[in-house]
Amino acid sequence: MDRDSRRTTIYDLAQLAGASPSAVSAVLNGTWQKRRISQRLAERVKALAEEQGYAVNSQASLLRRERSHIVGMIVPKYDNRYFGQIAERFEAQARARGFFPVVTCTQRDPELEFEAAKELVSWQAECVIATGATDPDRISGFCAAAGVQSINLDLPGTAAPSVISDNFAAAQALAAVILDRCDAPGPLRFIGGRPGDHNTAARLRGFLAEHDRRGIAVPEDHRMMPGYSADKVAQALAGWCPEGPVGLFVNSTIALEGVVRWIAELPQGAGPVRYGCFDWDAFAARLPGNVGMVEQDVGTMLTRVFDMIGALDLAPAATLVPCLMRCTG
Repeated sequence: MDRDSRRTTIYDLAQLAGASPSAVSAVLNGTWQKRRISQRLAERVKALAEEQGYAVNSQASLLRRERSHIVGMIVPKYDNRYFGQIAERFEAQARARGFFPVVTCTQRDPELEFEAAKELVSWQAECVIATGATDPDRISGFCAAAGVQSINLDLPGTAAPSVISDNFAAAQALAAVILDRCDAPGPLRFIGGRPGDHNTAARLRGFLAEHDRRGIAVPEDHRMMPGYSADKVAQALAGWCPEGPVGLFVNSTIALEGVVRWIAELPQGAGPVRYGCFDWDAFAARLPGNVGMVEQDVGTMLTRVFDMIGALDLAPAATLVPCLMRCTG
């Protein structure tokens, strides 16, 4: 068996680094300073480990098995209905297909995401699913070097297959519902998300496409993307007191928390404010002023992901899954 057909070992790294296996082991387990190993060698070993896709094997007995049946998922948040639903359904589908699921939350921190991927590989996961990852290509590159399959979910990458919602089409449909029901004479305001985020960009394009179809211009100051944080959204809207009917396109239920807070503080006689939200929440659907919500089809997205696990030679392309439009008011 040549080295390209198996996973990198400490002995391989030692040969590449020109060091002893015990020195390499000390660097990887964090005890190198106690052994007076130079920082220069430690940095070289760590760089080689990342380059070669090496991860410390936390469960050596798994090496004796042909398959581990472990599938790992990285998620950015648990305190969000959408990601919570993904995690829960992922576990259910994994068990139904004979896998053992492992889920870890990384708080949208790229370093935590990468460390989680390394840990999952060390446990011999057969596939690592990066959900909403901030740097999916770094994870995919590491997994590929380790001989482990990776798939992106929710946010796409360029180095592995991705399964994502059809954000553009769903955003255009939601914008149409809001425009039809808000009685506002002018354009809607787009609120929430980050300009550099793939999903935000696709939703903004759909939002603008529906306005363009109706011949409505959208000023730059109507494109408000301070992030997904409820606090940041409330701050972005603070001080604006609409004197007549207005409509909002709210990009995520997290951003909706900030919108609802702002509406609650408006003086009597302001508005009225009508809005729609890209994401689904059964409670939020009953709030006053809510005219529609987009529900991402988590079940179908995960089915597409599991159908890819174990498949060979998959292109690093994105599979688009249509969303469900929920009219609420």
